[in-house]
Amino acid sequence: MKLKPLGDKVVLQHQKAEEKTQSGIILPDSAKEKPQEAVVIAVGPGKEVDGKMTQMQVKEGDKVIYSKYSGTEIKVEEEEYVIVSQSDIIAIVE
Repeated sequence: MKLKPLGDKVVLQHQKAEEKTQSGIILPDSAKEKPQEAVVIAVGPGKEVDGKMTQMQVKEGDKVIYSKYSGTEIKVEEEEYVIVSQSDIIAIVE
């Protein structure tokens, strides 16, 4: 199944959380912080505002940082994704 976002929505896939600290301490799942960095999997066509389509600023494959408490988490075929609005994306990591 392929996800196709609507409007100004963006489908993101989390990057793996760090398994251990810089000093070598292994972190259990309960201590891992939710990652805010993700890869763009799919991008919607944009949103119409005052009769004009807004241009999407991200594209598939971009590495991005998004707001901590934004988006809707979903699971499709054992893969976890987050769907956010383009405005919830803070930066593109280059």
